[in-house]
Amino acid sequence: MAEKLPKTDVVIVGMGWAGSIIAAELGKEGLKVVGLERGKERGLKDYYVVHDELRYAIRYELMQDLSKETISFRNNMKERALPMRQLGSFLLGEGLGGAGVHWNGHSYRFLPYDFEIKSKTIEKYGDGKIKGLQLQDWGITYDELEPYFGMYEKVAGISGEDSHFGPERSIPYPTPPMKETPLTKKFKEAAKSLGMHPYHMPSANLSEPYENPYGAKLAGCQYCAFCERFGCEYGAKADPTVAVIPFVRETGNVDIRNYANVTEIIHEGGKATGVKFVDVLTKEEFIQPADMVVLTSYVMNNTRLLLQSKIGKPYDPNSGTGVIGKNYCYQILPGSTGFFEDEQFNTFMGAGALGATVDDYNGDNFDHSDLDFIHGGSISFNQSGARPIASNPVPTGTPNWGADFKAQSIKYYTRSLSVSAQGASMPTKNNYMDLDPTYKDAYGLPLLRLTYDFTDQDRNLYNYIGKIGDQIMLEMGANKVNERSNLESYDIVPYQTTHNTGGVIMGAEPETSAVNNYLQMWDAENVFVVGASAFAHNSGYNPTSTVGALSFRAAEGILKYSKEGGLLA
Repeated sequence: MAEKLPKTDVVIVGMGWAGSIIAAELGKEGLKVVGLERGKERGLKDYYVVHDELRYAIRYELMQDLSKETISFRNNMKERALPMRQLGSFLLGEGLGGAGVHWNGHSYRFLPYDFEIKSKTIEKYGDGKIKGLQLQDWGITYDELEPYFGMYEKVAGISGEDSHFGPERSIPYPTPPMKETPLTKKFKEAAKSLGMHPYHMPSANLSEPYENPYGAKLAGCQYCAFCERFGCEYGAKADPTVAVIPFVRETGNVDIRNYANVTEIIHEGGKATGVKFVDVLTKEEFIQPADMVVLTSYVMNNTRLLLQSKIGKPYDPNSGTGVIGKNYCYQILPGSTGFFEDEQFNTFMGAGALGATVDDYNGDNFDHSDLDFIHGGSISFNQSGARPIASNPVPTGTPNWGADFKAQSIKYYTRSLSVSAQGASMPTKNNYMDLDPTYKDAYGLPLLRLTYDFTDQDRNLYNYIGKIGDQIMLEMGANKVNERSNLESYDIVPYQTTHNTGGVIMGAEPETSAVNNYLQMWDAENVFVVGASAFAHNSGYNPTSTVGALSFRAAEGILKYSKEGGLLA
């Protein structure tokens, strides 16, 4: 029988960026908070031995153990879903700090267009432009969310400069952009010559030492090239364990409990009364009563917990009704790799978010009247550091193994560059999440089942944006650009991006969304669900800054609810 613990004001499930920000904001205002994290404790001292590519980048030391919990996957409803037994297309983080420990640090704000995408697209192009898409506005505008972006950027110390296309900012970036390198300069010059408007990528790898509003002292980046899939031993990458959690503990009002795997939200009469969790080490079961429950775990886990707990109406793709599991989105990634016969580059040096970007083909910054897709994507050169095990760029037609592969891999290790694009992902009725009827985790609970495939919208965007990347690469002087394979069915095996979104989406009406613009559930007013699970679609950027902004917005709502109760929007 589960042991019942003393009641607290708020219980938070998951202590990554969203959980730590909310814990900090509630703790400093005097609320008593319990933060439950199913992974282990982490801090700066744990990152001192991270320059081990095999251990961290190939064998995924910081990621979720799929032998205990995973997801099942299928491309469509006619297929039988099978468990993902090895990490592939995306990397599920685990432990204090969550995915905020092993991220690269790209820190863009979503565009004003994103938050009102349905109404703005129809207004400009008519209803026919969104046929086949399950689009909706987010229930909040960019102008309403803008101050919260500033709060997040000050906590993370983001290094950056303004883009030609905006969006509008009320405050400057806290720190200047990262270094200009010969390669970022080469990309910018090529983009400018093609009439584009490049700018330095906004970065959570800090360009200089910085003290944030929580009193955390972050170092300047050393450009060591070990960011993505690694913690930063210098404390130069904004990471919840460095930038926020020390302050969380200083409040004296937050109790963080590691190895606490939440399995159920307990509720009665339309309100949550607490959560049930299992101690991962001892297998003991506990009930943590609370006045408010805040879910801040990863996209899949937020959705799964609500489905398991029977809170909110599950999404049904056949009828289009229900909201939990709805609008799963990913990203479309048409990259260009070029090979140079007469130039060599120091691509082994860099930082996770050292780079330059153009937004000329992102959002609705270009006319879509005669195009067969909406939105677009950011196009970037990212000098993140080419580590030797995983970096083997070779021209099309080179064998995948053998003497020729080795010779070409060695030759082009310092003679190749890549231009990447992050294409927006639009929701459709057949891309969604639900509970698997067959497969269960180590605790006997159903796995989350993901049903997802690329659409014609995705393929058309991929082809269009990919050609722009090719033009930039040729303008940079490449002698050869690799042929890009066609975008066919989504394959969960090769790594693509850990930018999964949706499942508990926000909006203005309970019929079409799970949470309001304070991330408060329509169906359980004392439950707040915060993270990229709230995104009604995915943009052409990394999601973290928008998650950070929504976290500050949610914290404000939770404080208001603690005093007044009721639905906030």
